[in-house]
Amino acid sequence: MAEEKKEGPKKKKCPTAIKRMKQNKESNLRNNSFKSRVRTAVRSFEAALSAKDKDKMQEALKSFYSLMDKGVKNGIYKENKAARTKSRMASLQKTA
Repeated sequence: MAEEKKEGPKKKKCPTAIKRMKQNKESNLRNNSFKSRVRTAVRSFEAALSAKDKDKMQEALKSFYSLMDKGVKNGIYKENKAARTKSRMASLQKTA
């Protein structure tokens, strides 16, 4: 009898905590989707870089810059990360 585990009343979660968890899940999905688009843009730039196609390279770099700027504006990326990655891509383009 002493070993029996007493189950206390279940705690209810605060409505604001439930809302916050729902918001976090939605923003997490949105952010992951956006980051996937950025990675795809990087891959297309690298493909154009290896093919040495200047026009495709310019287009891919332009779309990558646009996505990174939108990511900073929406709070998905920090400003310094965006600047650093854009700089690295630009230096790759110059060496090609």
